[in-house]
Amino acid sequence: ISRLQLGSAIVEIFLRVAKVNVNLMKEKAEEKFIPAFYHVYVFQKQRQVGFIKPHPNVMKLGKFLMETSMLPMLVPSRPWLCHHDGGYVATPAPIMRYREDCFDQDVLLAKSSRKLRSIYDSINYLGSCPWKVNKRVLDKCIECFNETGSDILDIPDPRLIPMPPYPVDPDIEPQEKRRIIELRRQVAKKQREHHSLRMDVLYKLSVAKHFENDIFWLPHNMDFRGRVYPIPPHLSHVGNDLSRSLMLFAIGRPLGTEGFDWIKVHLANVHGQMSKASLTDRINFTESLKNEILDSADNPFTGDKWWQTGEHPWQTLATCMELADVWRCDNPEQYISYFPVHQDGTCNGLQHYAALGRDTLGAEQVNLVSRGIPQDIYSAVARLVEEHRAKDAKKNNFNALWLEGKVSRKVVKQTVMTIVYGVTRVGGREQIARQLERLQELENEERIFTASQYLVRIVFDQLSKMFYSARRIQEWLNDSARQIASAGSLVEWITPLGLPVLQPYRVPVYKEVHFNRVDVKPHVSKQKMAFPPNYIHSLDSTHMMLTSLECQASDTTFVAVHDSFWTHAATVNELNRICRKQFIKLHQEPLLEDLEKFLCAKFDGQL
Repeated sequence: ISRLQLGSAIVEIFLRVAKVNVNLMKEKAEEKFIPAFYHVYVFQKQRQVGFIKPHPNVMKLGKFLMETSMLPMLVPSRPWLCHHDGGYVATPAPIMRYREDCFDQDVLLAKSSRKLRSIYDSINYLGSCPWKVNKRVLDKCIECFNETGSDILDIPDPRLIPMPPYPVDPDIEPQEKRRIIELRRQVAKKQREHHSLRMDVLYKLSVAKHFENDIFWLPHNMDFRGRVYPIPPHLSHVGNDLSRSLMLFAIGRPLGTEGFDWIKVHLANVHGQMSKASLTDRINFTESLKNEILDSADNPFTGDKWWQTGEHPWQTLATCMELADVWRCDNPEQYISYFPVHQDGTCNGLQHYAALGRDTLGAEQVNLVSRGIPQDIYSAVARLVEEHRAKDAKKNNFNALWLEGKVSRKVVKQTVMTIVYGVTRVGGREQIARQLERLQELENEERIFTASQYLVRIVFDQLSKMFYSARRIQEWLNDSARQIASAGSLVEWITPLGLPVLQPYRVPVYKEVHFNRVDVKPHVSKQKMAFPPNYIHSLDSTHMMLTSLECQASDTTFVAVHDSFWTHAATVNELNRICRKQFIKLHQEPLLEDLEKFLCAKFDGQL
């Protein structure tokens, strides 16, 4: 039998058995199935040609289908052997995420592939961790989704904002008509945003429901800076509060002598109220709330709902359920825990800058120096900003007076966090403005604009004083990138693990000849502004990879959300030891000197 005969037979069977409900789009209509595809003929250049044509309802179904090629895997992901061989079994996915027009990066990877063994090993270890769904939390998420949703829990209400009726009264004033039309436009925009947010939750819950009885794996790849991500977009530990609450390790470990305490610390961390206290105080905080925690675990929606007061409520609920199980078991040290415990960095970008600049004062602010109570850089900046505001208020500064009682850690946190990654004063002002807008009493846009301008200037000034060496390093990186890009080259460097990094920022210029041609001139301002944050991201990813490799050698479970490292409660101490060891090992190298030598050699005559 020929391949043509076999293919024809398969198509014939397919046409005979594939059916579609003709009343698919009609609510409460009786199901009526008809062929989903038809064999039709058309004439092309006086020849009769056969085509397989789908029923219109099949085409409509496409609008409701989600992309299924990038889901979690039911078998371990294929190990990466080179830059284009690994990850999924059937679906091709590259090891690096970059734009299709960035052909230079692919060339660099191909040239360096044999030198990237450690990077491949790290990504393979991250993708080898088996997972399962936290079914108890999933059931509560679905219950909330199917009822009325919750703003507190970030599950949108199924009901849309009602649309005001279109003005049809012929006697209506033109100004009033314009107002109603503008209001309808705003409502329509909010409805689209609301629908998008609800569908995002639906995707997460649908994928979790599909895999609720399975063990699954998450293949990983990286971006051009070396930051590693799971490839599946909807269900992974790299997600929001809801996504993270649904994830459990598929392999459990006994808690041992210290694991129970680490779960108590974890609760304080995800709840947020005591996340900056000492470890002892966080443990005492959890133990003092035992009744509330047990009530939350047993009666999430009918009890006192203490878990909903947390900064990350779904993760708080998941931790309450785990604690309740441990409290109720006969021997906590032998309790088999599948629960992931997180260890988060303190403003990781500033940690790297402090280490690069050997900045002792800055290191104290971001917990690189051992102290009894964790330092909180965001609260420290907020205090300095408030002191400055109070002095200005005594001088009758309008913005300082208006902002009395409004300067808080939350208002400045995002700006402090992103200054190290290159946020401009304009971007910082917008971040602060968004936080001020969330205060219900602040509705005056003009006042918020001027107040945020005032605050962002103080935040930048205070950080420059606190992290002087970081500012100097940023300026050197900015200036180096500006000179390189101005000379017509893309900024490039190599991470300590040997990964070649190329910044893909270009200015496309289209010239009409007989075809469109793209000139790959570097985008000078983007190259300049992106170099400091991208360089720090590449160091951050290097530290993560070094940590993962030693965890693999010591049989310590390890997964990462950038600077948040996850492991079993029983192995938190071992992870912390490895994490600190690898950070010191990384920064014992003359990183800035090595970077300078590379840039001077690579771009000789341009610097």
